[in-house]
Amino acid sequence: MSGDIEGIGAAVTAGLAGHAVEPRHGGRGGGTRAAHGGARCLNCGTVLAGSHCHHCGQRADVHRSFGAIGHDLVHAIFHFEGKIWNTLPLLSWRPGDLTRRYIHGERARFISPLALFLFAVFLTYAVLAIVGSGGSVGEGITKAAAEQTRSNALKESFHEEADRIDVRLADKGLPVAERRLLEEERETLRKSADYLGVARRLSDKERRTGPPVLDDPAKQMMTGVEFVSRTKFNTGVPFIDHGLEKANANPALILYKLQANAYKFAWALIPLSLPFMWLLFPFSRRFHTYDHFVFVTYSISFMLLLFVVVRLLNLTIFGDIATAFAMLYVPFHMYRQLRGAYRSSRFGALVRTNLLLFFSLFSVITFMLLLVALGVMG
Repeated sequence: MSGDIEGIGAAVTAGLAGHAVEPRHGGRGGGTRAAHGGARCLNCGTVLAGSHCHHCGQRADVHRSFGAIGHDLVHAIFHFEGKIWNTLPLLSWRPGDLTRRYIHGERARFISPLALFLFAVFLTYAVLAIVGSGGSVGEGITKAAAEQTRSNALKESFHEEADRIDVRLADKGLPVAERRLLEEERETLRKSADYLGVARRLSDKERRTGPPVLDDPAKQMMTGVEFVSRTKFNTGVPFIDHGLEKANANPALILYKLQANAYKFAWALIPLSLPFMWLLFPFSRRFHTYDHFVFVTYSISFMLLLFVVVRLLNLTIFGDIATAFAMLYVPFHMYRQLRGAYRSSRFGALVRTNLLLFFSLFSVITFMLLLVALGVMG
């Protein structure tokens, strides 16, 4: 229930964040000067010439009814005044045209890249909070992390109780019968703690060769996670070792931090990607950093929105079809955006698409490593 409320709250925050970045909306007003009789804008005092003020963009008609609250909320979340309907079709099928037109000055009719990115990030978080990430790998990792956290906590409690018994046994005046009972209890606790340790201990062969190779990708991922979590690290850097010890002791907390930080620091994907976009067009004077910023931000926004759609379709019988389609469409979408935005030739766009796929993977891996570092050191 709390996850659903978190998700709904994130969805509302998404629209409000996007609305804060993109407060004005495109589209021509349908009114005329005569319709408002020379009235002035209630916001800046400019004489009105239509349904919106041509100076500040505020609507001529303002409402103070209870229904206006719902209208403002829906308006803030979904931008229902034309921009979203102008932006999403182009973003989905002709992303290169959208990118090029926005760069070259058609700003009023489209949602800005940053506003769309903020909305996509929060919407992704909201959907995942409500329906979960899905997939056997993600669920398996979460389950394994929770089991290891419980096991470590139980083992630690056994050792603490045994230590308390040792303190009582240090009393020389302790009766013989009570001493015998305490020694038996201490032995039982230590055997239980040792059993938990043995159950998760790697053999010498596994330590030398690493986790076994399995046919099932989900099981392979789980084996790798367990191997890393049970292997002792000694980097020689105290604060890193301390962070790794915390992660090993409470992997469920680290996983929670990763999930929480993923959407908070999603913006880092943009600066991580910009150098790679420059590498696609090195030393080119036709394109500037701003052009690459628009390209990257629109592209990441589309990928997030596509992920949301696929995740929702995974709840239906069309899940496998949607996943397969998305995997095929992603490189095609990159190709169309590169070809349309930068006016590349077919061959040039194809080569750069392959490079961009590799660069994207590298950026995502770097981003995940940063999240892991934040989770371990935080």
